[in-house]
Amino acid sequence: MSNQSFADLGVSKAVVAALAARGISEPFAIQRDVMSDVLAGRDVLARSPTGSGKTLAFGVPMIDRTAADARRPAALVLAPTRELATQIVEELRAPAQARALRIAAVYGGVGLLKQAQAAARAHIIVATPGRLEDQLERRAFTLDHVRTLVIDEADRMLDMGFRPALDRIVALCPANRQTLFFSATLDGDAGKVARRYTHEATFHEHGPSQRRAAEMVEHRFVPVTHESRLDVLVEQLGDERDLALVFVRTKHGADKLVKKLSGSGIAAVAMHGNKTQAQRERALARFQAYDVDTLVATDVAARGIDVGGISHVINFDPPHDSETYVHRIGRTARAGASGIGITLVAPDQHREVSQIADELGIDHGLPGSRPSVGAGGFRRAPAAQHRPPARRRATGQARTHRRRSAS
Repeated sequence: MSNQSFADLGVSKAVVAALAARGISEPFAIQRDVMSDVLAGRDVLARSPTGSGKTLAFGVPMIDRTAADARRPAALVLAPTRELATQIVEELRAPAQARALRIAAVYGGVGLLKQAQAAARAHIIVATPGRLEDQLERRAFTLDHVRTLVIDEADRMLDMGFRPALDRIVALCPANRQTLFFSATLDGDAGKVARRYTHEATFHEHGPSQRRAAEMVEHRFVPVTHESRLDVLVEQLGDERDLALVFVRTKHGADKLVKKLSGSGIAAVAMHGNKTQAQRERALARFQAYDVDTLVATDVAARGIDVGGISHVINFDPPHDSETYVHRIGRTARAGASGIGITLVAPDQHREVSQIADELGIDHGLPGSRPSVGAGGFRRAPAAQHRPPARRRATGQARTHRRRSAS
């Protein structure tokens, strides 16, 4: 039933009111699918991409199943990056407060003591694996009373080498817990880990496959030379658009590109692993607030970013493989919206990028490449050429109207 409300799904009146106060009244598809099972206490195994609304899908019923007088922490959410952990906390803070629950984030880059004190008082902890283990080793709190364990973006955590830490953390949680496992893919290691961590889990598959995810974006492959790459990027950023996320391969490259864009009259901020947590939070906050409309990021720094209003994702440096391509481009076209993915391709990169596009069934039209057959009915977009002077970007007011509520 597409017209089901949160109340119809069994969500408490207090939480329904908190969501309504934020303008969230109708659940997304994954929320309709998952919430009833979570409220019923079942383990859940879900294949779902970022941007599908899964934070509320697990967060709302987790909050309703956590009592204010429960021993703490009563629920634990594991996330691959501090940016995602922060976003989850902000997304769930209002509904948690509606149930008189405290929620706290645990991640690196900030002081241990203050963080430990807040976490020890929290009913719900949202944590990255590395910093959580640091706090557990310091005996800041224990996981003895965790009744709900959520593993979010599990595939990303495995890609980042967190499997040993995940095994150790899960072993510290009670055996009779409820486990909710969310991953963009359940192939390979992710599927094995999911089966190991869950018990008689209800399976939900939501969102497109890797190929279908690529289909939802208009893909453009722009031939450039190494010398013209910056000029072409500036040209692309001059298009009418909302927010743009630009990917580079290295931390140094991100900072260098921000300076060059500034010299071309484009205000941008950088996010990468060498930035402090405070710097990363400020950069993301300025981007989300449209204070700057261009964010330059490395792959690791961008993992977990879920920002509404990203109309363009630009690969200044092409990705190494199809999985990274889908993850990058997936920062746009969120929750059913449209988006544009642009990849700048130098002559010596044609073969590598063509293979990625062919694997995903995307027409690319790169010089010297065999045209792909367009499998899957993707929206066709020929390789872009240097265009005449681009339209001016949309005004800040126009962009504001395009913002979507996070779900």
